[in-house]
Amino acid sequence: MEKIVSNIEYLESVVEGDLPGISHTEQINIRNAIEKKLQTNPIEFGKPLQYSLKGCRRLRVGKYRVIYKIEGKTVLVIKIGHRDDVYE
Repeated sequence: MEKIVSNIEYLESVVEGDLPGISHTEQINIRNAIEKKLQTNPIEFGKPLQYSLKGCRRLRVGKYRVIYKIEGKTVLVIKIGHRDDVYE
């Protein structure tokens, strides 16, 4: 499948705060999902969010959620966390 997105960027808080608290195996699963799904079709694979996260989308990866925004041909990953507390 052809890539629609040319770039995936992560907020510093994701790299330094969110990912270190997730097991290595889950990190690999999350990164694979981001690369395979968000680079090819971030709209199809992500669900739009509401309320304070309006304008963002979420990708489900097992029990984790990836919160992101689409800005042109760039996907900006805003937060990664467990489904129970990622939306807070």
